[in-house]
Amino acid sequence: MTKRNKVGKEDKPSLQNNTWNVKLRTKLLISRSVPDRNVNDGSAAAITCDYSHQEYDLCTINGSTLLDSASSTIFAVGPHTKDKYHAPLKIRPYPRKSDKVAMSGVKELNLIEAQPKLSCAVTHRTPALVFSAAGYTGNYYHEINDNFIPLFITINSLFPNRDVTLVVTEGKLWWFQKYAELLSAFSPHRSIISADNISTVHCFPSATLGLIKHGPMIIDPKLLLPNPKTLLHFRDFLGKVYTKSGTPFMYPKEKKKPQLTVISRTHSRAIVNEEDVIKVGEELGFSVHVFEPSRSTPMAKVYGVIHGSDVLLGVHGAGLTNFLFMRPGSVLVQVKPIGLEWVSRTYYEKPPKYLGVEYLEYKIEVNESSLLQKYGADSLVIKDPGAFQRKWPHKRVHWTEQNVTIDIARFRKCLIKAHEKAKIFMSKVN
Repeated sequence: MTKRNKVGKEDKPSLQNNTWNVKLRTKLLISRSVPDRNVNDGSAAAITCDYSHQEYDLCTINGSTLLDSASSTIFAVGPHTKDKYHAPLKIRPYPRKSDKVAMSGVKELNLIEAQPKLSCAVTHRTPALVFSAAGYTGNYYHEINDNFIPLFITINSLFPNRDVTLVVTEGKLWWFQKYAELLSAFSPHRSIISADNISTVHCFPSATLGLIKHGPMIIDPKLLLPNPKTLLHFRDFLGKVYTKSGTPFMYPKEKKKPQLTVISRTHSRAIVNEEDVIKVGEELGFSVHVFEPSRSTPMAKVYGVIHGSDVLLGVHGAGLTNFLFMRPGSVLVQVKPIGLEWVSRTYYEKPPKYLGVEYLEYKIEVNESSLLQKYGADSLVIKDPGAFQRKWPHKRVHWTEQNVTIDIARFRKCLIKAHEKAKIFMSKVN
């Protein structure tokens, strides 16, 4: 059997929100206007918060800004703040506003127009962009979908060709270490602040709080005019970050067999008969490697593994987010468990196709799911997963209690297609 390279283990994924409403609600724009100026004369407000969007709030301070991390307060500072009191505005700067579970762990920040009894210990020349790394951070999919794609959108929307100081609340040490290269690429002068780990007062010329989000794994160019960007631009951006220092690829460029990388899961949605899957892959002419990324696996190494693969195979889960590292023409095979149709299609079917990645899927049948034995054929879990999941506590069942035992005879047909596509891809690359 071909030697399998194991690269750590994937962390257990957090519960993901299965709903997304792309329609915006009636716009609600709350502003605190500068005294002695007509709010309708074109003058900018000191603090402006837009709470109209389904998944995110966005606040801006258009002048001198003081950050007091100890009190989770950001002050709009100026002569106009001395004489008049304004009630504080509030924001949780994490783009899953409609998801109560995610937002329950996100710290609320206060925005106040006032002259604080504090002075600047550190003064920055670039605007602050403040966002939270709480919520579902710890799940790789959410780190990309809820942190870095929105960060890419926000910077290209509000700060094109400008440097910013990233102010991250609730960021863990491992998160900063894991994404150090990526964060630095967003702030070329490496102005990155962990707001929870500073004891001094920081000041900025202006500030934006919150991140703009277009949808799950979506970058809508129409919403970024006149500086349109797409998921293709984000993929290219990631490639520049992780090949900057000559990222070593795990697999040789000159190879006779297509490289099949299997994303292995050891918790929920694991392939019980993974060894049989590997065996049939080898029989069909693949060179098979097992990939088990962990939280501590360097992102440059992950990029090298995935970018060098001809076929990436895995059960629906956070590890498939690595399709962003795949080359156009390579092949993604998603194993779709029962009850996860919408997320499988939305997260890992549509976006890869947009990037030019060939997409195949293997849909698990009832007799291949561990839920059949646990709940029985007559259970709503099996007969109508959609109806069963309407109650929030039930959503976890198909995510966390399901493993799959793949029908190898049926799966062989899927792998034959993947092999054919991989050979075509290799011939074009060579």
